[in-house]
This record gives sequence, structure tokens and C-alpha cells, in this order.
Amino acid sequence: MTERLASCSCGQLTAQVVGEPVRVSICHCLACQRRTGSVFGAQARFRRENVSLSGKSTRYVRTGDEGSRVTFHFCPHCGATVYYEPEGLEEFLAIPVGAFAEPSFPAPSVSVYEERMHGWVVPPEDAEHIG
Repeated sequence: MTERLASCSCGQLTAQVVGEPVRVSICHCLACQRRTGSVFGAQARFRRENVSLSGKSTRYVRTGDEGSRVTFHFCPHCGATVYYEPEGLEEFLAIPVGAFAEPSFPAPSVSVYEERMHGWVVPPEDAEHIG
């Protein structure tokens, strides 16, 4: 069984996961661009029971374009987001792919908000492409 460790920049907040993600996606919405400081957010969704959290987090709740809320948990020391909880998907936790610092992490199978995608970004061809 695969085990991975996601961590903030200073290592204070971690998420240990067991097993493969149920979904890996990239989001091109403007809120994800601002949150990550990059041109899209990349996240892996895991079943909550397969994630062990350690450390203290500060929370930020954001309402998305379609009205659903997401609670982001980030390190109060270094500010890096380590996991988040999408409203309506309580059985899952989402973890930014970059928090794993693992270049061999599985590629995204879903790409969302592509109408806001930067023109030079090329999602995987075999991914599901959503507006």
C-alpha cells in the first residue's frame, strides 16, 4: 500500500496518506490562481479515513463561483496550505499535489475552469476537460 507525506514548508503541519488518490485534478479558476500564486491549483482527493493529520492549522473559508464553500487549512507559521475540505464532499480531504514534493505523483485526470486557463498551459490530453 502506497504511503505519502504532504507537508507545509516548515514541516509543522502534515498529512500522511495511505493508498492512491481517488481523483487528481487541476483547477484554472482565478481563486485557485490567487491561492497558489501559480496559474492553476493541482490537488489530490483522498478518502478522509486514509489521511492522518498532524500539527496546527489556521482556517480560511472561501465561497466558490457556484456557491459551495471550501475550508482551507494552512500552517500558521509558514502559510502553506496542506489540506482542504470541500463542502458536500465531507468523506474526502483534498491535498495540494505540491505539498507532497513528489515529482512522480500521478498526473491529473480532470481539468476544470479551462475557460480561465492561461493560453500556454497544456493539461494532459487524456484528462477530462471541463469548461
